[in-house]
Amino acid sequence: MKSVVALDGKVQIINETIPEIKDGYLLIKTHFSVISPGTELGMLALSIDSKRPLGYSAVGTVINCGNGTSPFSENEVVACYGAPYVKHAEYLLVPKTLCSSIPSSVDLKEGALAGLGAIAIHSLRVTNLQFGESVVVVGLGILGQLIGQIALAAGYQVFPYDISVKRAKLFQTITGITSYTTMDDLKEAIRVNTKGYGADAALLCAGGKDSMLTSESLKWIRDKGKVVIVGDIEPNFPRDLMFGKEAQILIARAGGPGRYDSVYEKSAIDYPYGFVRWTEGRNVEEFIRLLSEGRIKVTPYMNDVVPLTHAPAAYQQLKEKQTPILTKVIEFGNETLIERNETG
Repeated sequence: MKSVVALDGKVQIINETIPEIKDGYLLIKTHFSVISPGTELGMLALSIDSKRPLGYSAVGTVINCGNGTSPFSENEVVACYGAPYVKHAEYLLVPKTLCSSIPSSVDLKEGALAGLGAIAIHSLRVTNLQFGESVVVVGLGILGQLIGQIALAAGYQVFPYDISVKRAKLFQTITGITSYTTMDDLKEAIRVNTKGYGADAALLCAGGKDSMLTSESLKWIRDKGKVVIVGDIEPNFPRDLMFGKEAQILIARAGGPGRYDSVYEKSAIDYPYGFVRWTEGRNVEEFIRLLSEGRIKVTPYMNDVVPLTHAPAAYQQLKEKQTPILTKVIEFGNETLIERNETG
């Protein structure tokens, strides 16, 4: 099978052996996977003198089920998330705990966003906001766009911000919510709409390591408000501002409980529902539900579909920012899509 990897700082397509089925795992024929620019371009920089698989969010058809994988079945279409099991490859061997069924009402390309959707959902869960509270979403790349939309679906008051006029306009067009491109406009909107108290939380979805956003975000939140680091930003927060508001500084790690736990992932053993309500797998399921019910709109993000053979060029375009597109979708085959259209 063909697989996309980062090797010596470049994106390459290599041949690998199709994985063999294991207990607790599903063997999936991939149809679409989605590039996560922030994470994957970072992997390129780390691939000097090494080979690293790329990708972590995909959709495909189950072609073989290992023992103990109920309720999944062969020929079922599923979304899946989580490296190293999920990557840009023609076949994937994925623990059942990282998969979710996709109803026929959900477009396959959109379902391939489920991994990024799980990360967006978990980021919001870290804020522990209550219905009606307010959140600043800083950075309207693909992840920030999803976070903002899901926050709106949850009934939060959202203040979207990005220095890119195109990204801010895209979010505003999709949601109808005013988006801001200058800090002065953002500060004034927060002041007016919160009666001067400040937002309940701010999510930093931008990158750039050392950033003025860390200190600025403390000015946007209310007394005892929260700042959640989602993007690649160093947590350099001025103590006086933190102390003055007794602010909480939090960080969101990937798609939720279970991530990087070998028992949950490698051994495919789920956490008890009563004790861990929202695992990374259940966050994937929730994202699919939001799609199926039309609570969020992701079609505008999915317009740039490229065949597997064009993957290296797609990464180069994202790296050089040759396109305003926030992500690219890699297509591996459309047989299942045709079948679904004919039957559903």
